[in-house]
Amino acid sequence: MARINTNVPAIVAQRTLRSTQRDLQVSLERLSSGLRINRGADDPAGLINSESLRAEIAGTDKAISNSQRAINIIATSEGALNEVASLLIDIQGLIVEIANDAAMSDDEKSANQLQIDSAIESITRIANTTSFAGRKLLNGSLDYVTSGVHTSALASVSINGVQFGSYSYIPVDVAVTTSAQKAELQFRGSATLNDTSLVIAGNKGTTTIEFQAGQSVDQMLKAVNLDSQATGVEAIYINSANPASGISFRSVGYGNDQFVEIKPLLTGGPFIVTDATGSMVQRDEGRDAVGMINGATVTGRGLDLFLNTRTLDMQITLNEGMGLGSTSFAITGGGALFQLGPDVSPNQQVNIGIQSIAAAMLGNANVGFLSQIQQGGEFEVSRSTSNAHQASLILNQAIRQVAVLRGRLGAFERNTLQTNISSLSITMENLSSSESTIRDTDFAAETSRLTRSQILVNAGTSVLSIANTTPQSVLSLLQQ
Repeated sequence: MARINTNVPAIVAQRTLRSTQRDLQVSLERLSSGLRINRGADDPAGLINSESLRAEIAGTDKAISNSQRAINIIATSEGALNEVASLLIDIQGLIVEIANDAAMSDDEKSANQLQIDSAIESITRIANTTSFAGRKLLNGSLDYVTSGVHTSALASVSINGVQFGSYSYIPVDVAVTTSAQKAELQFRGSATLNDTSLVIAGNKGTTTIEFQAGQSVDQMLKAVNLDSQATGVEAIYINSANPASGISFRSVGYGNDQFVEIKPLLTGGPFIVTDATGSMVQRDEGRDAVGMINGATVTGRGLDLFLNTRTLDMQITLNEGMGLGSTSFAITGGGALFQLGPDVSPNQQVNIGIQSIAAAMLGNANVGFLSQIQQGGEFEVSRSTSNAHQASLILNQAIRQVAVLRGRLGAFERNTLQTNISSLSITMENLSSSESTIRDTDFAAETSRLTRSQILVNAGTSVLSIANTTPQSVLSLLQQ
C-alpha cells in the first residue's frame, strides 16, 4: 500500500540508524579513551568490580610505598647503631688497657678515662640526634610506655612488639612458678680438718686452692672470693649471723649454664661438700626461671623470661630478690606502628619498639648502666681494677643490647619488610591485570566493531535516503 502521511520504512531506517550511530559513538569513545567502561551504563557489574579492584590497587601501591619508607627508617636506625657498636668496642679496648694496672701510669689511665667519657657522650648524642623526617629514632620516643613496673621484682623490661588492636593498653601479668637459682655446694663446718687442696671449677674457669688443717671458714671464704672473677664461683656464709655454720660455694650467675664443682686432690685430705638438701655431691648446676606471662608458660634463661606471640613480644629480667610470686604492669602505648597492608587493620600492621640507646639506658639494674663507668660514676674505670671488671660486665651487656637491637631491626627489614614488598608487588601485578581485563579496551575487537558500525551507518544513511524518496512514487498515480 502506498502511503504519504506515515513513512514506515523511513521510521524503521531511522531507528536502525540511531542504534548503529550509538554503537559507532561508543566504539570511538572506547578507542579514544582506551577504556571499555567509561560510564556505569557501559557495564554496571563490570564497573562495580573494577572500582573495587582500583581501590585495592591504590591501597597496595601505598602499602609498597609504606614498606619502602619503613626500610629507609630501619636503615637509618641501623646505621646509627653500627656507629654506637663501634664506640662500644673502642670502650672495651680502653677498659682492657686500663686493667693492665702494672703497666699503666695514673696519667695514662686518666687519658683512657677521658676517651671513655668522650665515647659515652657520643653514644648519648647519637641517641638524641638520630632522626628521619623529623622523627627521633633512638632516643626512646619509639619505645613502649609502661606503667606500674615494680623494680623490686623486675630488674628490666624490654618490649619488642605489641599489637594493641582496639585496646588502649595491654595488661601484663607475670607469675614466677620456678625461681632461678645459682649452683651451690655447701661446706658445713667451722674449719678444715685436714690439709686439703681443692680444685674449684665454675663456668668461667678452674683454680686450685690449698687449705691447711684448722683453717677457718672466714679465711676460706676470702681465698675463694679472690678468684671468683676467674672461676665464676663465689663464697658466702651459710648463715651470716653464725659464720661457724660454714660457707656456700655458689655460682656468680643464675641458670642451667652455671655450675660449681669442688674436688679435693688425691694428695690432700677429704673435704666433704653437700648440696642444699644435704646430699654428698661434688657438682651442682643452677636453674633457669620458669613462669607464666599472661597465662602462657615461658621457660627463661637464668633470670630472663621471654615471650614471643603474635600480640606480645617481650623480655623480662627478674630482680635477684624475686623468688616465687607474681607481679603485673601495663603497656599503655608507644612503639613504632607501620602500616604494611592495603587495609587498615591490626592484621596488616606491625608495631615494634625501638629502645633508647642513651648511656643511662644501656645495661640493667643487676650489673649497672653504661653512664656509671664515666668519670665520677660509681664504676669509674680509672679508679680501681675492680671497677674495670664491673665496667667490663656492663659493657658486655651494652654490646649485647645494641647487637640484639640491630639484629631485631635487621630481621624486621629482611623477613618482614622486604618479603612484604615482594608479596605486594606480585599482588599488584595480578590486581592490575584483573582490572585491565575488565576495564581496558581490547583494540583488536573494538576496531572490528568500529568498522562494522561505520559500514552500518553508511548503509543506514543510504537506506533512509531511499525510504524518504519512496512516497514520491504516489505522484505518478495523480498524474494519470
